[in-house]
Amino acid sequence: MSTSEYTVRRARTSDVPGIQALVEPLVQQRILLGKDLVVFYEAVQEFRVAEDAAGNLIGCGAVHVIWEDLGEVRTLAVDAAWLGHGVGHALLERLEVDARELGLSRLFCLTFEVPFFSRNGFVDMGTETVDPAVYAELVRSHDEGVAEFLDLARVKPNTLGNTRMVKAVTALSG
Repeated sequence: MSTSEYTVRRARTSDVPGIQALVEPLVQQRILLGKDLVVFYEAVQEFRVAEDAAGNLIGCGAVHVIWEDLGEVRTLAVDAAWLGHGVGHALLERLEVDARELGLSRLFCLTFEVPFFSRNGFVDMGTETVDPAVYAELVRSHDEGVAEFLDLARVKPNTLGNTRMVKAVTALSG
C-alpha cells in the first residue's frame, strides 16, 4: 500500500531501531508500554512500517495472534509530524489484511486513542469475555496482551485509563 507521500510495507530487522525510536515518545507520555529491543526483534514478523518518500520510518504497528479467531493490534505508532495524514489508518488497514490472511475474525486493542479506533470500526468491549473453555486456555498464556484482553487483575496497574476495544473482521475464505 502506498501513496505518493508514504508506503506501508512488512518490517525488516533493520527497521527495529527505528520502530523503537517511533515508540519511545509514546512510552514517555505513558500512552504505550515500553519494550526491550529484543522484544521488537522477536516480533518483527508481526510488524508493518510506514516510510516516507525518503525512506524514513514514520509509523509502525503489529498484529499478534491471541487465539484461533482473535488477534491484537499492538504498538501502533505514528511520528508526531505525520499525525492527521492517514498513516495510522493505512497501517491499521494493512494489519486488518494481515489478520484476515491469518484467518482471524476479530481484532482487539487496548488503547487511550478511543476516537481513532472508533473511527476505524472498533467498539468498546465493556465486560465482554470469551467462552469458559477458551478462557481456561488463554489464562495459561504469559503474554501481557492476552492478560489485557482477559482484563486480569495483574495487569490493571498498567492499563488504568485504557479502553479495551474490539472489531469484527471478515476472514478470507480459503
